[in-house]
Amino acid sequence: MSQRQRRAVSSPSLRSSGGVKLRRVTTSSAIYDQLHAAIVSLQMKPGMALQEKRISEEFGVSRTPVREALLRLAEAGLVEIFPQSGTFVSRIPVAAIPEAVVIRKSLEGTTVKHAAEVASAGDIARLDAIIARQRVHAGLNETSLFHEQDEAFHESISAIAGYPGVWTILRTVKLQIDRARRLTLPVLGRMNSVIEEHMTIRDAIAAHDRERAHAAMMHHLSAVIPDIDELRLLYPGYFS
Repeated sequence: MSQRQRRAVSSPSLRSSGGVKLRRVTTSSAIYDQLHAAIVSLQMKPGMALQEKRISEEFGVSRTPVREALLRLAEAGLVEIFPQSGTFVSRIPVAAIPEAVVIRKSLEGTTVKHAAEVASAGDIARLDAIIARQRVHAGLNETSLFHEQDEAFHESISAIAGYPGVWTILRTVKLQIDRARRLTLPVLGRMNSVIEEHMTIRDAIAAHDRERAHAAMMHHLSAVIPDIDELRLLYPGYFS
């Protein structure tokens, strides 16, 4: 029996592994959404074994919609399916991250410039409210809620610029970045650093300074690369 097979046999149930709670659902899309969220948030750790039978029992469905959901997750690069060994949460592919950062810089660099041109007082108030919520979550060490507001901040900039579709594209592009960044938030002071970077971006937008807004966004998005190098040493089993 291979090492992967032994892990699959000995793997605990999804409900007991990492505290993952799964709602009973009836469609493969809903199963996909829940598993997708659990993987990206690291509730399901890289390398974790997934068993169709166990997942179907947790969701209260047959294996067919579970299999369909797993195939979609494999296409998204979030799980790996080995016919003779089983299905596993994929490790974070380090090689894919630099390209994702380049794409994100290109698109968000454009949106933040446009946002700086057109932002209204109401738009700035929206960003202020998001940053205020981030401060609260950072103070309470609520990393998941903090990450949600981080997403909201960047999504709002795309909306302010008039390009909400850019964020839809980026949500797919940055999946592996998001998984890695979840590991950085518990690091002491990291959430406060993110808030400071967001404030610099916010101030540049409020001043309608396109170039300063662009530079601040580039600095903010570049932080993930050195983080990855350090994270690989701290969590070697999570990366490929």
